[in-house]
Amino acid sequence: MATPAILNAIPHLLQAPSNQIWSSYDPIADVLYLSFRKPQNANDSTLEDNIIYHYHNEILVGLTILNASQNRAA
Repeated sequence: MATPAILNAIPHLLQAPSNQIWSSYDPIADVLYLSFRKPQNANDSTLEDNIIYHYHNEILVGLTILNASQNRAA
C-alpha cells in the first residue's frame, strides 16, 4: 500500500519537466538522484539549498538532493 507521503508527492511529480523520472537513493551518502532524461548530458549545474540542479542547454535534466532524508519541501 502506498503511504500518504508518497501520494502527496503525485501533484509535484506531474509537474516534473518530463513524463519519465529515474531515481536512485544512496543511503550511506544520504543522496537522492533524480533524472528527467537518460542520459542527462548535463552541461551546467547550480547548487542551492543542498540541491544540485543539472541542466542541458538551460533545460532541467536532473536533481541531486544532498542530505535527502533531512530535506523537507516548504
